[in-house]
Amino acid sequence: MSYTNQSRISEVLLRGFHNIQNLKIFLFLLVLFIYILILTGNLLIITLVTIDHRLRTPMYFFLRLLSSFEILATTNIVPKMLSVIIREGDTISFTACMMQFYIFSASTNSECFMLTVMSYDRYLAICNPLRYISIMDLQLQLNLVCWPWLIGFLITLIITVLVYKLHFCGPNVIDHFFCDLSPLLELSCSDTSVVETQAVLFSVPVILIPFIFIMTTYILISFAISRISSAVGRKKAFSICSSHLVLVCTYYGTLISVYLFPLRDKSTNVSKVTSLLYIIVTPLLNPIIYCLRNKEIQAALHKYLGTYLKS
Repeated sequence: MSYTNQSRISEVLLRGFHNIQNLKIFLFLLVLFIYILILTGNLLIITLVTIDHRLRTPMYFFLRLLSSFEILATTNIVPKMLSVIIREGDTISFTACMMQFYIFSASTNSECFMLTVMSYDRYLAICNPLRYISIMDLQLQLNLVCWPWLIGFLITLIITVLVYKLHFCGPNVIDHFFCDLSPLLELSCSDTSVVETQAVLFSVPVILIPFIFIMTTYILISFAISRISSAVGRKKAFSICSSHLVLVCTYYGTLISVYLFPLRDKSTNVSKVTSLLYIIVTPLLNPIIYCLRNKEIQAALHKYLGTYLKS
């Protein structure tokens, strides 16, 4: 089929939550409130880890990067989402739509790898504590940080280029609140099977393999924790690891259901709710879990907050 006489669509209409007119103000305020909490909580983690020398350990170094991914991913989506909610739909240029898809997907992929790195760090710290400092040196930390960025953004670039090469000649309406892969492919008037196959294939090394690796490390960690003689030591190790495990299960559970095993007959509303889980709920869990359950973060917060109030 020839598309030479058909022009590419120049803008896309995001319909968002168009069927909840009576709740749009509530939803707008709720999403705005959560977004402010996400920014505040993750910026707080980044600031505390940066200025407190007691938090300059590999675990908090990786946590700071994770918070950066959270801020990037949510800031790329939420401001436009708020406009879509309050206006009951809003337009976005096709180029901006593709950029939104790329930044969101790249940061999501990178965050998957970062969660894997954090589980490996906890595995070394608990299962091999005597060699932890020598193994997790600065060079290894930098490699573990750079590779998630590089691999995540390169994999997404390949998918984005494949999507951009498709023909989009109308319609230009996306029944979603952001430019995700499936809604974009539904707009294309050309064959999308190659892109869909490629996306599923990339989901295996990006989502499934890291998830299996994380679960394996935590099985080994649980065995190591059970052998700790001190009850206090077991409690501390379990507290740190359980926080990360809750975050992993929430994040990967939604990603696997949406991207690795997508259901074509799944309703649009179900897809939107699932997307909300990893767009605003998981980034909110990160600062809540680590700020409320981590005593070192709490001690640093009390220290600097007390100094600020005295001044």
